[in-house]
Amino acid sequence: MVQKEALQKIFHDMNNLHVVVLGDVMLDNYWWGDVERISPEAPVPVVALRKRESRLGGAANVALNCVALGAKVTLASIVGDDTDGILLSNLAKDAGIDTSLIMPSKHRPTTTKTRVICRHQQMLRLDEEVIDDLCMEEEHPFIDLVLRYLQLHKPDVLIFEDYNKGLLKENLIQRVTNHCHETGTITAVDPKKKNFLAYKNVDIFKPNLKEVREGIHLPIENVSLMEMNQAEEKLRAALHHQVTFITLSEKGVFYNDGKHHEIIPSHMRNIADVSGAGDTVIATASLIYALTKDARLMAEVSNIAGGLVCEQIGVVPIEKTLLLKECEGLIA
Repeated sequence: MVQKEALQKIFHDMNNLHVVVLGDVMLDNYWWGDVERISPEAPVPVVALRKRESRLGGAANVALNCVALGAKVTLASIVGDDTDGILLSNLAKDAGIDTSLIMPSKHRPTTTKTRVICRHQQMLRLDEEVIDDLCMEEEHPFIDLVLRYLQLHKPDVLIFEDYNKGLLKENLIQRVTNHCHETGTITAVDPKKKNFLAYKNVDIFKPNLKEVREGIHLPIENVSLMEMNQAEEKLRAALHHQVTFITLSEKGVFYNDGKHHEIIPSHMRNIADVSGAGDTVIATASLIYALTKDARLMAEVSNIAGGLVCEQIGVVPIEKTLLLKECEGLIA
């Protein structure tokens, strides 16, 4: 158990951290409207649009959560050389995120997800994206840009946020991870299937249960501590990382730091929307671990943070004051 004063100091010290979020950014568009008739051209509803909104998604939402927790944040990614890329960069700047490591691409558009919503229900989603691997012409300049920045600024934390959109190639992952080891920067990763076993020697490896099942081809049926440790052993043998941190949806979270391991159950919540919860968890976990090197506390606090954002409709960043209050009541 952590003392309330110690918890308050940890939350205060988040303001001193510098975080780089490296990964696939997205522009989340929301179009709201009303349906009152069927189109005469085809048997589809006609949506009369009345409101549009664009929000930061993907790795940009992780950056937004880090800002909400008080950290200085730099976002490293590729966007299209298009109006959506400009909009995404401006939204990030307006949120207080440093965009000096966002590089425009002539070979791929900005990834956008446009949701058409009527009467609180999503009717349609339009995706614009290229998920091919980043071309060599742009990969090497981007790696050089990131490595120069890391050498110059030596951030406290670097978070890999992978959405299988082609930015995070194995070469990039290895070179950035090696550089972070040299500078003492904590590395955390929220992986996806394609590069699942490419994140060798990171500090925190945070997949969800589905990703673990698919990534190491291991059926985990009862989510028991024994099963989770078997999966963890297989992961550690392949990755040689420091801390395994697996989110288990409504069952809570599992952590193993090589010495201690535990399943921490979720707290009772009125779940409204699970969208973006994983972004909140990786952001919170990375900051707590960077300040404390305490895997159990990291798991406890980020478990609470993920539950809190699930009480909100839509993708929203964590509220730092509310998170501290909840932690004081539940774990202090």
